[in-house]
Amino acid sequence: QLQLVESGGGLVQPGGSLRLSCAASGFTLDDYTIGWFRQAPGKEREGVSCISSSGGRTDYADSVKGRFTISRDNAKNTVYLQLDSLKPEDTAIYYCAAVRGLFRRCMFAPYDSWGQGTQVTVSS
Repeated sequence: QLQLVESGGGLVQPGGSLRLSCAASGFTLDDYTIGWFRQAPGKEREGVSCISSSGGRTDYADSVKGRFTISRDNAKNTVYLQLDSLKPEDTAIYYCAAVRGLFRRCMFAPYDSWGQGTQVTVSS
């Protein structure tokens, strides 16, 4: 059974950093495009970043460009999202999602497997 598990969330002060992990089980990530999404209280879910199955293509939401970095380690079956220079508006539950294949615009891929999410809170 395909499963995604996020970890690495927590409470951090503005300007701080976190590294989120998305670990896959029941399948190998090599052929999957992976996306990170977030949902803040009272807001719709939004795409944050994504990475192609080969790792050669990435995309970021304008609000996080230059601050977040996505990467993947297929040997560890894990995708990471490095969050730097965090702001209070980054507070949300962060989810990773997977879909098999390569997509021209990975942020809009038809993700069909989702993790349970990890909470990120940015506050002083």
